Amino acid sequence: MKPGADRIELRGLKVRGYHGVFDFERRTGQDFVIDAVLELDLRPAAASDDVNDTVHYGELAERLAAVVSGEPVNLIETLAARLAEVCLADARVAAATVTVHKPQAPIPLEFADVAVVVRRTREESA
Repeated sequence: MKPGADRIELRGLKVRGYHGVFDFERRTGQDFVIDAVLELDLRPAAASDDVNDTVHYGELAERLAAVVSGEPVNLIETLAARLAEVCLADARVAAATVTVHKPQAPIPLEFADVAVVVRRTREESA
């Protein structure tokens, strides 16, 4: 299968975390919004109609949320990389693109969004 042909997309997962370079970010925390796109072959699941033949997106959401609400990091780049590794933990996933949105980033100007996007492939994580 050509990577990227089939995808599972989880968008807008909102989780409270304590990430950032400033003390107040780690003390008070803030909401992060996560988008995850997994590239994998969905033909086995489509043929069997069995959740065991695909990535269970509910369980994936719980694993991602545990990372976001867990150990603090300074940079959302680090957080995004850790989340991508969670996505690639399932051997069926050929590649994962993770976006970490930080809607309450400490910027003293009005802004629509701050986000970091990482894409990792199975080959890169091996």
